[in-house]
Amino acid sequence: MPALKTLLKSSLLVGVIIFASYASAQSPSYGPDITLAAAKKLAAAALAEAQKNKWNVAIAIVDNHGALVYYERMDDTQSASPVIAIEKARSAAMFRRPTRAMEDTVNKGRTSFLGIPLATPIAGGLPIVIGGKIAGAIGVSGVTSDQDEQVAKAGLEGLK
Repeated sequence: MPALKTLLKSSLLVGVIIFASYASAQSPSYGPDITLAAAKKLAAAALAEAQKNKWNVAIAIVDNHGALVYYERMDDTQSASPVIAIEKARSAAMFRRPTRAMEDTVNKGRTSFLGIPLATPIAGGLPIVIGGKIAGAIGVSGVTSDQDEQVAKAGLEGLK
């Protein structure tokens, strides 16, 4: 039995290492964290998109380590959305990829992905890339995942 436990732990470790190396090979490197001023500008553009469509959402901006930098919640946003927006942003920053890519992985049958800690495989989280480097991420929640992602994309456009 101890040999089986050791084998299972080793297999898990190898899987994590392979996933981590795949993730880093496919994504930009981390750069300096997003500034508060840039986060506010990004959130304002996202908020404008949500207001234009009459969508009540929560918007979270995190640094490249997943720590919250800026947060805004529109009135009458569903109660679960604040937590979901933050987690979408954290996942996008920490895994250096849109959360839609994680959702697609699960939808293609790789349900074991659901066991990865800190991964939120629901569209609406996007990395913030400044100067070719990850500076953080934006996460949006409150409407459908596609609409959340639309609001997040509008936020990123506001940085250009």
